[in-house]
Amino acid sequence: MTTESAPAPRAVQATAVRHAASAIRPPRGGQGGAPAPRAARSLRHRRAPAMLVTFDLLALGLTVALVAPAPWPPVAVLLQAAVQLLLHAYRGLYRTRLSPSALAELPALAGLAVVQWYVVAEAVAAHDPLRVTGWVALGCAAAVQTVLCFGARALVHRSWLWTTARHPQSTLVVGDGPVADRVVAVLQEHPRYGMRPVGRVVGADADTDAEKAAGPPTGDAPLPVLASVQDAGRAVVQNAVRHAVFTAPPEASPEGAELFSLFARHGCRVWLITDQRAVTRVRIAPLPDHVWGFAAHPLHAGPTRPVAGRAKRAMDTVLASAVLVAASPVMAACALAVRVCDGPGVLFRQERIGAHGRPFVLLKFRTLRPADAHESATRWNVAADRRMSRVGRLLRRTSLDELPQLWNVVRGDMSLVGPRPERPYFVQQFSRTYPGYQARHRMPVGITGLAQVHGLRGDTSIEDRARFDNHYIETWSLWQDMCVLARTAGSVFRLGGS
Repeated sequence: MTTESAPAPRAVQATAVRHAASAIRPPRGGQGGAPAPRAARSLRHRRAPAMLVTFDLLALGLTVALVAPAPWPPVAVLLQAAVQLLLHAYRGLYRTRLSPSALAELPALAGLAVVQWYVVAEAVAAHDPLRVTGWVALGCAAAVQTVLCFGARALVHRSWLWTTARHPQSTLVVGDGPVADRVVAVLQEHPRYGMRPVGRVVGADADTDAEKAAGPPTGDAPLPVLASVQDAGRAVVQNAVRHAVFTAPPEASPEGAELFSLFARHGCRVWLITDQRAVTRVRIAPLPDHVWGFAAHPLHAGPTRPVAGRAKRAMDTVLASAVLVAASPVMAACALAVRVCDGPGVLFRQERIGAHGRPFVLLKFRTLRPADAHESATRWNVAADRRMSRVGRLLRRTSLDELPQLWNVVRGDMSLVGPRPERPYFVQQFSRTYPGYQARHRMPVGITGLAQVHGLRGDTSIEDRARFDNHYIETWSLWQDMCVLARTAGSVFRLGGS
């Protein structure tokens, strides 16, 4: 566990789309600018995966009814359905794609069908040696299931493309230059991708230069240009924007991370659509996606795999709840010691900044009573404060003062592992001073993190911490979380707090 002590720092022809404007044109249909509820925003994106899951299960049921080796017990069918859903989800076959293709998915469907039938057949044979299935029967079953899944998915994808072309959703494009011009032109000319550009977000300097060089607009109506994060936020609300398209990685621009957090807060789907050669730090999906030849990558606020993200949240909830119960006697003793030695007010509450810039109230055992709210919000290092009692110093040295944050994890404010949260005053300072600091808010904050287990606690570099935090986000995995937790436990036993 950690503390917050550290030194205070110091192929399509592009349509001309640049046109300064103070307001975004309203969405089609004459609807008002009020944003739709978040559940309604994501309904369409959940519909296609739900249909794919349904048709996959139907294909499995038909295969079992037609060609499954007899007798095939009902328990085996249920096991096979679970294995199929897990394998398809792991392979990314239920992700919403901009250019879905059943032909591109065919090799994965065939390979996973073989694995699925072999695994279940081995499980059945292990339970009942008399039910041994030959390779020929397994191969025929896998082939039939592959054909059925392929046909059903082709229908679902065709229906999805038809629906998105008829009802494209409002989209903001973030970027400047020839690549951004071509991306906007492609989205305007090809509604099949479900995006209708309603504005362009560029930097203030780039906007000025563009106005001088753009010339008169041609083709489609020019897009309004938004030169600040505040303008982009108003545009998202007024136009019920559903998609945000970056034409360069968010960390490539000073305001990119802040824009990314803005779009994530409003429930927008965020994409990186650019030349493949420009993508250097983005993981390539198992099934590559594209927009008229441009590489398209979904950008997520946390783990790049939604299923793994939910697994991280489940792990946080289970482990934090278990540790809360197990550590309740220790926490009671800490609370009693603070009450006896330092008086009333056992818990210390302080506003911190979490994922996507959302504020929350962090809980700790009180080790020092600040003089006023201003000192609490703006004083950086209190480790050497003489007002701290022996109990407070012991709690900080052993990091036991961090234990109440387990309740923040259970509530969903924090994760067990992630970038450490900071106060709003210092977040603003650090975001202006250190490149990449704002980008660390792409993921839920944590009780401990990769920076802390590398010794970056106490009076250490904020720039180094931000670098480790962003590296953790870009290389995240559940195994990495387990390693960080194990190393954190070791540091606690070595009295690594401050």
